[in-house]
Amino acid sequence: MAIHSGRHQFGTDHGRITLRTYRDGLAAQAGHDLTLEATRWSAELVVSPDQTPASLKVTVDLGALVVRAGTGGLKPLTDRDKREIGVTARKVLSTDRYPEATFSGATFKAEPGGGGTISGTLSLNGQTAPMELRVSAAGPERYHATATVRQTDFGIKPYTGFFGALKVRDTVDVEVDADLSETEEQEPAA
Repeated sequence: MAIHSGRHQFGTDHGRITLRTYRDGLAAQAGHDLTLEATRWSAELVVSPDQTPASLKVTVDLGALVVRAGTGGLKPLTDRDKREIGVTARKVLSTDRYPEATFSGATFKAEPGGGGTISGTLSLNGQTAPMELRVSAAGPERYHATATVRQTDFGIKPYTGFFGALKVRDTVDVEVDADLSETEEQEPAA
């Protein structure tokens, strides 16, 4: 990474977290592949004096997931459909008991071209499991990261409807876009 040492704090003001779900099952054509956005999240990246990342912590408010789009299906999603899907997503994710998801990155492996991988742990639904973010440079101090989360690894039963004929696939694609060029910077802790 080409950013200077210190603590860099950012969130929705300098980035975007998108979740993509996909339909499955015998009645898949009736459902929609969804694009959801985390509208409240925060992150802190600590960069060592030698300009290598030392730690990353991202916290996502799962109660603030918003359905942005739905593709496929027998009919287009209405605003009401999007709100109802949001309510269902909060139930599936048990946000009343586990309102946040947290990713803690501890191992950073750089690759030529400004990208690499960040290995750490994801805490979701009261459970923690390893997770790896694949990072690519998207411009000067701009990054795009992707990961796949298997819901059942965290004790989440993916949504089903129509007596199990319509399902949400177990894996959810996660995309993160971050612009670190104007993040709030603090001196590293001593």
